[in-house]
Amino acid sequence: MNSIFNENNIVLNQRFIKKNEAIEAAGKILLEQGYVTKEYIPCMHKREEALTTYIGNHVAIPHGINESAPYIKESGISLIQVPDGVSFGDETAYIIIGVAGKDGSHLDILMQLSEVIMEEENVEKLRTAATKEEILNIIGDLSA
Repeated sequence: MNSIFNENNIVLNQRFIKKNEAIEAAGKILLEQGYVTKEYIPCMHKREEALTTYIGNHVAIPHGINESAPYIKESGISLIQVPDGVSFGDETAYIIIGVAGKDGSHLDILMQLSEVIMEEENVEKLRTAATKEEILNIIGDLSA
């Protein structure tokens, strides 16, 4: 079993023109690391269409919808650093965190993440981190 978050789930220095590209990339990391099946990624786009996953402080947390539960193999998160930002409507996200929570654990994961990203200083550190280790140190240990 994978840990929920490790250096293989982090991609630094990415550029996206549209938020859909960022959501797709976050989902592909979850897929490639074995957390979800390919059917999960369209569910992440459906969630964004229904309600933005931009949560403030220049962070977006794309995730699935209730119907996406069968496509989650195990809980995991992906993190993409977008130093120049990508537009989520009227807001700009510099950090994209894809979340897949097995058996409702996404709420626990989101609560743990929110403690880190509610501090603007932490978001700026994530945005400017030069290494995956820096990001792991900022996010800390996550559990589902």
